[in-house]
Amino acid sequence: MALPVLSNKKARAVFLDRHLLNAAPTGTGKGDDLLSLITQLGFVQVDSINTVERAHHMVLRARRAAYRPKNLTPLLERDHSLFEHWTHDASIIPAEFFPHWKLRFTRDAEKLRKQWRSWRREGFEEKVDDLLKQIANEGPKSSACVGEGEKRGSGGWWDWHPSKTALEYLWRTGALSVTRREAFKKFYDVTERVLDEAVTSPAPEQIESIDWLCNAALDRLGFATSTEIADFWDIVTKAEAKEWCARAGLIELDIEGTDGTLRRSFARDGLMDETPLKPTSRLRILSPFDPALRDRKRAERLFGFHYRIEIFVPEAKRQYGYYVFPIMESDKLIGRIDMKAIRSEDALNVTGLWWENGVQATPARLEKLHKELGRMARFAGVSRVQIAPELGLIPRN
Repeated sequence: MALPVLSNKKARAVFLDRHLLNAAPTGTGKGDDLLSLITQLGFVQVDSINTVERAHHMVLRARRAAYRPKNLTPLLERDHSLFEHWTHDASIIPAEFFPHWKLRFTRDAEKLRKQWRSWRREGFEEKVDDLLKQIANEGPKSSACVGEGEKRGSGGWWDWHPSKTALEYLWRTGALSVTRREAFKKFYDVTERVLDEAVTSPAPEQIESIDWLCNAALDRLGFATSTEIADFWDIVTKAEAKEWCARAGLIELDIEGTDGTLRRSFARDGLMDETPLKPTSRLRILSPFDPALRDRKRAERLFGFHYRIEIFVPEAKRQYGYYVFPIMESDKLIGRIDMKAIRSEDALNVTGLWWENGVQATPARLEKLHKELGRMARFAGVSRVQIAPELGLIPRN
């Protein structure tokens, strides 16, 4: 018996609806509105690259035009309604999800010990208990505040001194939490002093966390394979996600890609009958780490958009640029742009623009691009847009 087929157009609409990119980016972008946004997304990936603004700020700004980076600090450092930890990468996560991260803490504890021993991180295990006691007695510490007298390396993960390694271990296994950042440097404190007892005390059974994590992943994806469900939080194993899909009362369906190929996936019963909001025609510049794009293969299947980060590609071999931003219009990814906020010149400097095949640079589309660049400049805290003449675009300030 043939499975139902979700057309590519509807699949994109469902996917963008779940990632909060269908609607225009309205809302205050602060306080409860911002917390609700992050909760609906599930997490926001943290990245240090700051060509315009850091990735987590770009992700939030794409969904709330009024959002500014300062709006995130109270939730992280005053209310602690968010916490920093790992999903597939370093992320900002609602604190109410913290109980289910205990499954990660348990699993990471032994895995990291074995892994870091194999990397010859000698001496870090002897530092763990003493470092935890030191922070409990003296208060928050950064990696620069610990390990007096230990040989310092370059600062890369491959070159951590023993106390830095112990600090990272205590954070990754839940004993410490990030309490604040200064110049993007993390300060750690004992978790019980950072987060409310209401979230640190509950210890769900393993099966409860597996069920919650899989349900929450599918809710935020709309449809997914068992592997995509496992990869969303990167806590449950692929085998656990596959077993959950078999017992969760889901339907199977085929998702149509842009090239007409079908991919078997799972979804909630009723997805085929949904009528998602029609995607807004607004043009948006997205972060390369936007949650809708972080799975590059899925983005290529659904949107026909091939993207890779070229930071580590030698400049002469780059196809586009060091860190280019995808451009979305309606339910399509229509191009990419290379830009950087040069604050010493009070300008957003646009140096590259590439349209996808078949996309025309019509006057209406260029007008929308100019408007978005103006919004992006204000977001970056500069007053003008400076466009390379060879791009053939007339800057509008």
